[in-house]
Amino acid sequence: QVQLVESGGGSVQTGGSLRLSCAASGYTYSGNCMGWFRQAPGKEREGVAFIYTGGGYTFYADSAKGRFTISQDNAENTVYLQMNSLKPEDTAMYYCAARRGGCPSSFVRVVGMFPDWGQGIQVTVSS
Repeated sequence: QVQLVESGGGSVQTGGSLRLSCAASGYTYSGNCMGWFRQAPGKEREGVAFIYTGGGYTFYADSAKGRFTISQDNAENTVYLQMNSLKPEDTAMYYCAARRGGCPSSFVRVVGMFPDWGQGIQVTVSS
């Protein structure tokens, strides 16, 4: 059974940084896609960044480019999301997700492509 456990959320002021972690267990980590998603109150869940664990290839939504970095530690089966220059509009519940195989080629309608999810962790950015 796949388990994804997020950690590292919290509250920061505008311009601050946070690093989220997602520890994966229960499946073959390498050669799959891990993703970070977020969902703000009243909004749909959206993809933020993906990483293909087989080669470390990364993909970012426009909202994340230049500010967020997704990375991995294969030895620890852990994926990270470093978030810098945070803005109030980044406030959301952040979720780690996994799918077998490669990463989606876009960030449009991708939530359903990820069958495994963590419980989510809150990120709050105050102005």
